[in-house]
Amino acid sequence: MRRTHPGAVLAEERPANGHSPADRPDPVLRTEFDFELPRGFVDADGVVHRSGTMRLATARDELLPLYDARVQENAAFTTVVLLARVITRLGTLSRIDAQVVENMFASDVAFLQDLYRRVNSEGHTRAGVTCPSCQHPFTVDIAGGRLGES
Repeated sequence: MRRTHPGAVLAEERPANGHSPADRPDPVLRTEFDFELPRGFVDADGVVHRSGTMRLATARDELLPLYDARVQENAAFTTVVLLARVITRLGTLSRIDAQVVENMFASDVAFLQDLYRRVNSEGHTRAGVTCPSCQHPFTVDIAGGRLGES
């Protein structure tokens, strides 16, 4: 098996202009994604927290819930534990834990599950769309905004 550095380009892979993909600057890796919950988490004082940040998940984030007793009793709890690990900010809350995620509205948890899937599986929160009137294709960022916005 032959190993090469991910940025290495073999001579036969270079385009005719002599430039290689390694000549281009690497795109910045985005590891945090801001979001706006559709409804918002209501804390014990009645304060609604809508804006937050989710980070990319690591392998550890996906493995640790498997050892959690709550997950072993009920596999559906995996989502709660996993989201509590990757949400780094939610409004003015000082701490986000499984209890916070458990007490979110179902629509907000569904929104967060979808965001998690998009940023960890697809690597971005952009979607290609086409204008229904003029058929012009364009890209929208669907990570946040208020309900009904993109």
